[in-house]
Amino acid sequence: MNPEQPVLPDWSNGCVSQIIPSILSADDEARDNCPLPSEVTDAHAVVVLVLDGLGWEQLQERRSIAPTLAALAGGPITTVAPSTTAAALTSIATGTAPGEHGIVGYRIDVDGEVINMLSWRTPQGDARQRLVPEDFQAVEPFCGQRPVVVQNAPFLKTGFTRAHLRGTRQHNWHTMATLSVEVRRALSAGEPFVYAYYDGIDKTAHMHGFGEYYAAELAACDRLVSDLMMDLPQGAALVVTADHGIVDCTLGRTELDSSLFPLIRRQSGEARFRWLHAEPGRSRELAAAAAETVGDDGWVAPIDQVIDEQWFGPIVTDVARRRLGDVAVVARRDRWFVDPAESNSFELIGRHGGLTPGEMFVPLLSFNT
Repeated sequence: MNPEQPVLPDWSNGCVSQIIPSILSADDEARDNCPLPSEVTDAHAVVVLVLDGLGWEQLQERRSIAPTLAALAGGPITTVAPSTTAAALTSIATGTAPGEHGIVGYRIDVDGEVINMLSWRTPQGDARQRLVPEDFQAVEPFCGQRPVVVQNAPFLKTGFTRAHLRGTRQHNWHTMATLSVEVRRALSAGEPFVYAYYDGIDKTAHMHGFGEYYAAELAACDRLVSDLMMDLPQGAALVVTADHGIVDCTLGRTELDSSLFPLIRRQSGEARFRWLHAEPGRSRELAAAAAETVGDDGWVAPIDQVIDEQWFGPIVTDVARRRLGDVAVVARRDRWFVDPAESNSFELIGRHGGLTPGEMFVPLLSFNT
């Protein structure tokens, strides 16, 4: 693989969107297309643990800190584009690509108004009444089943939870230890499938980068995985994966060239995967100007190229298409692009959303009793 080229999702044989269908779907093709072993897909009970932000490259560089994770069977798979939490978690839960489920990024343009998917807010405030989460994302999660979901207690009533986890039975945790207890109790009650989510690695990398705080958090997650393995009943399996990796962007702040501003109505997306929305009739001019001025700091692709190359999946619905911009500007190496409307994220150290190997490759690991 050429690291100077963007890493695109492997929709056919190794993407996070294939994990849940391979476990819950009765479709043999869904099982065949996911690199999970039959010992997992045929297990009596399966726990899927998503460790937000745990990239494959970051794990490989710190195997001694996470010996339990390092010893598990499996390898790397790709996440979705953009490599961001809102799009990837929805793809994991629904088993579909962002072009199909419609949560196409972190900040999405909806009829000229940009909504933050994680807070479900626009510049006008809480958008849960105007943009109903259950309608915003139309694909039923977990193949239409209603499994136990163990996630952070504060997320219970958020718009994003309602959009990508609707219909599930929420067993919320307040600390890492209680996450483990909730999973164990669900398995003891005979649940055949449990989905658990932990976001500590992502938060730590955002705030502190990859120093001692990150090492401590990864070690704690390794202990969590060990605890879950010990709690599995006979004939059960544990699957560990992630939604994206992280890139250290401490020195990567990059301003778009001022010559682009007269061509741009607004921006959406995020720091490492910007969508530029062109002034009417100026999309081609904007694409050419962006390609010339961005240079080696990023990959520039007009919307038609993005769709033709299936960055957002084999299917891009009309609804999803309307939520994309006209020109994608995707950061290379450690760069990130400033949008004045997103000033609250200026201080982040670790970032994601782009198409580099460090962001796009995540673990798919498993353990059977």
